[in-house]
Amino acid sequence: MSTPWQAELDQAVDRRFEQVVTVRRHLHAHPEPSGEEQETSFYLYQLLVDEGLAVQMGPEGRGVTAEASNGAPAARFALRADLDALRIHDQKLVPYRSQVDGMNHACGHDAHAATVLGAVLAIHDLAERGVLAWPVPWRAIFQPSEETATGACEMIEAGALQGIETILALHMDPTREVGEIGVRRGVLTANCDAMRLVIQGRGGHAARPHESNDPIAAAAQLISTLYLFVPRATDSQEAVVVSIGQILGGDNPNVIPECVELRGTLRTLDREVRARTIDHIRQLARGIEEASGTRIKVHFDVGVGAIHSDPHLLQLVTQAASDVVGAEGVQAIPRPSMGSEDFASYLEHIPGVMFRLGCASDRVGNSGLHTPTFDVDDEALRVGAKILARTAIMWSAPAVDDIQ
Repeated sequence: MSTPWQAELDQAVDRRFEQVVTVRRHLHAHPEPSGEEQETSFYLYQLLVDEGLAVQMGPEGRGVTAEASNGAPAARFALRADLDALRIHDQKLVPYRSQVDGMNHACGHDAHAATVLGAVLAIHDLAERGVLAWPVPWRAIFQPSEETATGACEMIEAGALQGIETILALHMDPTREVGEIGVRRGVLTANCDAMRLVIQGRGGHAARPHESNDPIAAAAQLISTLYLFVPRATDSQEAVVVSIGQILGGDNPNVIPECVELRGTLRTLDREVRARTIDHIRQLARGIEEASGTRIKVHFDVGVGAIHSDPHLLQLVTQAASDVVGAEGVQAIPRPSMGSEDFASYLEHIPGVMFRLGCASDRVGNSGLHTPTFDVDDEALRVGAKILARTAIMWSAPAVDDIQ
C-alpha cells in the first residue's frame, strides 16, 4: 500500500512521463559518440536550467551535473546516467530513429539519461510543492564516454562526487520484460582491461618470407596461443575471457610488414586471477617472441574494475522496486556478467548499486544490446524513474525504520 509521499511521487513521475519520452526520443535521434557529447550535454543543460535547478557542465562541455537549488540541503545521494552512443548504424524504422549515419544509441544510454531525468524532476516537483516527507539531498550525474571507460573518471576529477555518500544507476536489459528488474548481491560485472600487443618484426617481400621476421605470422600464433593456453592455465571455476577485437598491420598484399598491433580486452571477476592472467599473457608473448624472432610489447591501458553492490542500498532498491512492480518483478541475477561498466569507477570512492531494468515487450525489444535494431519500450522509463526516485527518498529518510 502506498504512503502519501509514494502516491504523490508516482503521480509526479506520471505527469512528467510524456516529457521524459520526448527527451529520450530526441537523444535517440541525435546520437553523439564517446568524447563528442557536446550537443547532447547542452540540450540537457538547458532543459535542467529551465527547471530552476543548479546545473554545471562537465569538462570540455561534455557531461552535466544538476541538483536542487533554493536552499535545498547539500547533495549526498547521486543518480548516474550516461550519454554516449555507439558507432552502429540504426536499422529501426521508427520516427525517432537516428538521424546520424553510422551512429546509434544501441546500449540504451538515451533511455538511462531520460529515466534519471524523470526521477529527479519528480523529486524536484514534490519539493517545490512541499509534499516531500523529508529533505532529499540529490545530485544527477549525466556523464560522457562510458563506452570508452573514461567518462566516469573525467566527471569524478571535475568534482561530481564532492559531498556524495552513495550512488545509484540502472542499465536497460532487453532480456527482461517491462515491469521486471534484475538485482545481484556482490559482484555484478567484470574487471575489464584494454590490451595492446605490439609485434615488431622485419619486413620483406611476400615471395621470400625466409628473409624476414614475419609479425603477421607471429600475431596469428600469439592469438592462437592466448585463446588456447589462457583458459587452460585458469581454474575452470574462475571466469577469464581474453578477446582480440582488432588486428592492425600491413599496407600491401605482397609485402610482409614491419609491425602488427593486436587490440583486445581481458575480463576477470577476481583481482588475483586478473594479476596472474596478466603475468601469464606476458609469459606467452615472450615465448612467441623467442620462437618467431620478433619483439612483442604487451600493454594494458585503460582498466575498469568490477561493480560490487552495496548491501544497504541494494536492500532499498529491492524494496523500492517491489513497491513499483511487485515482489515477483524483482529477479535475482544468478551470476556476474563478463561485461564491464565504468560505473565501477565511482564505486572506487563511494558505495553504490546498479540494477538491470527490463525494457522489452510484445511491441519492442527483440534485439539485444549493441545491435542495429536495439530499442526500448517507453514504459520502462516510467518504471525506472519511479524506482530511482523512491530509492533516493528512502535513502534520505531520517531512519529506515520510519518508512512504512
